[in-house]
Formats: sequence, C-alpha cells, structure tokens
Amino acid sequence: MSLIQSRSPQKPDDVVAERAPVTPDGVRKLADSVRVAQDAWRRRDPSGRAAALSGAADRLRARAGEAAALIVREVGKPVVEANAEVSRAAAILDYYAQSCFAAIGDLLAPTLPANQPGLLFTERRPRGVAGLITPWNFPLAIPLWKAAPALATGNGVLLKPSPEALACGELVAGLFDGLLPDDLLHLVPGGADTGQAVVGAADVVSFTGSATVGRGVAVAAVRAGLPVQAEMGGQNAAVVLPDADPATTATMLAGAAMGYAGQKCTATRRIIVVGDATALTEALVAAVAGLRVGDPADAGVAVGPVITDAARRRVLDGVAAARAAGGRVLTRLTSPGDGLYVAPVLLDSVDPGHPVACEETFGPLASIFTVSDPAAAAALVNHVRYGLVTSVHGSDIGRLFEVVRAIDTGLIRVNTPTTGVDFHAPFGGEKASSQGPREQGTAALDFYTSLRTITLCTPPPNPAEEAA
Repeated sequence: MSLIQSRSPQKPDDVVAERAPVTPDGVRKLADSVRVAQDAWRRRDPSGRAAALSGAADRLRARAGEAAALIVREVGKPVVEANAEVSRAAAILDYYAQSCFAAIGDLLAPTLPANQPGLLFTERRPRGVAGLITPWNFPLAIPLWKAAPALATGNGVLLKPSPEALACGELVAGLFDGLLPDDLLHLVPGGADTGQAVVGAADVVSFTGSATVGRGVAVAAVRAGLPVQAEMGGQNAAVVLPDADPATTATMLAGAAMGYAGQKCTATRRIIVVGDATALTEALVAAVAGLRVGDPADAGVAVGPVITDAARRRVLDGVAAARAAGGRVLTRLTSPGDGLYVAPVLLDSVDPGHPVACEETFGPLASIFTVSDPAAAAALVNHVRYGLVTSVHGSDIGRLFEVVRAIDTGLIRVNTPTTGVDFHAPFGGEKASSQGPREQGTAALDFYTSLRTITLCTPPPNPAEEAA
C-alpha cells in the first residue's frame, strides 16, 4: 500500500507527515468501535462533555505557538493568519463546551383531554457516528467546527483530514487524548477510497472541499439516507458602489482576494464596480502591489505559496486563457524563486462568461468588471453557479439594500471583506456552494442531532374510582 504524504508548499522537499491510508475495511471497523463508545458518551452528563471540550481548548492554547508553526509549515498559511486560526479554533471549542448546557428541545402547549393533563415537548438526540471530511486550508478550525458540535451533542467522530494536512489532523485528534472515552474519535487518513468509506460507515456526514467531490459525497449520503451538509466553495464577488472610498475599499479587497494566496472558499474572485472604475482600479493595483509575497513564516508576508504544483498550474493556466481571450493583466509582480509561489494577478477586460470569471481557481487571482447600475451589479453577482458570499461597499443605505436584497448568496457582508467567519453564526451558501443545512453556531447543534416529539400524559382516569 502506497503512503500518503503532506509536503510543505514553501519547501516541497520537506515531508511534514507520511502515513499509510486507512483502508475501507479499516474505516468500517473503526466506525463500529466509535459506535460502541458513543453509546456511553451520549449518556454522559453535560458537564462531562463540556469538560472534555474545555480541556481540549486549554491544551490548544498551551500549544498555540507549536500549532501555528505547524500550520505555516504544512499548508503555507502566513503566520499572522495561522496565529489567528489557532485562537479561533480554541474559541470554537470553548463555545461548544458551553453549548453542552443548551436546551435540547422546546416545551409546547399540549392538546390533551382536560382529565388527562400532560406535557408536549421536543428532544434532540445524537445521531451516532459523525463522518467528517475536511480540507487543508483551515486545518484546525474546520475540523474543530465540525467535531466540537458533534461531540457536544453526544456523537462519536470519524475525522478524515485532507492528505495535504495530515500532521494538523493528528494535532486536532491529539487535543482530545485522554479527555474522551477510548475509540470515541478516530482519525482516518487516506484518499478518495477512505473518504467514500467514511460516508458509507457514518450516521451523519459533513464535508468541506471542492464542488466536484462534494457533489459525490452528497449524492452518496442521500442514497444511503444520511443527513449531509457539503460546503463546496464559491466564486465570490465584491460590489463597489460609486460612493465607496476607493483607497479604503481597495485595501480591503486586495487582502480578501490575495491573502493566503487566495486559498479560501470566501476569497473575493470578482470585483464589480458600479460606474467609473478608474479610481478604484488604480487604488486596487497599488494595494495588491503592496502585498508581500514570500515565506509564510515571515510576519510581514500576506501571500505565501499555493498548496501544490497542480494548484499553481491551475492559476497560471487560467491567467493565460483569460489573456488569450482578450483579458488584460493589471499587475506585474514577481514570485520568489523557490517554493510553489504565484504572484497575485488582477485582471480586467475579461468576459463575464469566461471560465476564469465563473469557476473557482483557488489562487491569488481576481478580475474587475464594470457595470452601469446596482441592478446590473446584482445580476452579475448571480451570473455564476456558486452562491457563497458577497461583499457590498458604499455609503448610501438605500443602494446598499437594493443590492443586498437582489443577491443570491448565503452570506452578505456590507463594508467588510468577503473573508472572515463568525463561528457562532450560521455559515453556508446557495446554489452549487452548499448542500444541506448550515454549519456553525446553534445550527450545528441541530444538524448533528435528530428531533423527536414526545407527548407525556397522566394515566387515564379509572372509571371505578370516578364512580366512587
């Protein structure tokens, strides 16, 4: 059996982790052991579950420097963002530790006979084994914002990390060592076969990754009758209205488009300017040129490497195709000689129907478009098959709401970047960006549980006793 490896994208000769993939049969056996452990875990009182999640948060904070350095090394995330991810991941654990004490249902008004008083209430119950398939770009935060609510609500976990984030996946699993019952959480490294086996062995499935793989996961889960959520990226737009400040907005958009080499599902890919785009374009070119490209361990670097050589080729090929079709490259930046770096690229004169404008390149590449009015801007936002997040920039409240109400995306951020996630709020998109219920916040507690309705009545009156 061939091993899978994760390599540092800034130093591709640096093998960060190397593991044998878990076979499909191995996944099924581990799922059986998780299911046995879960039966006792779901009966654990809330304070016991909360203590495990809080303990994991404390461990992560104690290892914050080590965790951030591993993120930088394994996936090439700039160190400032890596530190922020570690802090967010610990906060996610704290949040779901508290959620162990949240209400598990509602008390409703019963419709019962007057001589049989009682209660009508709902109760959430854990589903069993949560199969979690996670990406490499947020190698701590995403696994934890899936695993923490699953565990908090009494489930067990099979966690399949991306092959590009093996070591980070092991760090996540290690946070729970000794805090959870044996066999309640298992890490299952591997490729497509392993992922398919996770879907087949689980009772509930959560996936984050590409649209192509996500569709397959969703179809397989639905065929098996399993609850599933799949987050599958976006081709996100920023709408810039005429009264937006060019310099402030450009700085915001440059970071949202090019930060972490554009490797976020929430990154800005399309910049739609209403009216004259000259001032915004000039400011944006300057802002992009001011972003440092290089070693992600350097605190001044905003744009590190892309994750693989295939990712690098995808961006370069996309730029070449856009230029061949009449697109114009506005930035003239150079990349460091070593590592899988791509200099940020800003395009204009691209046809809105061109693949580079419609499909996710997942790299430091964005295009500028000009439209005449807010209605045309909203129509262009909705032109693509994705619908994750849109940002809208301006001062006129009426125009802002005109655009907001016309947009078909799950997240809309006004005068703030497309990037950034509030883990206590529902997260998810429309159309090809998402399948199934929302992630995060209290929505996650609903997803990892099933709801049952219980009617509790007093015993019916005894006719003999009534006669007496």
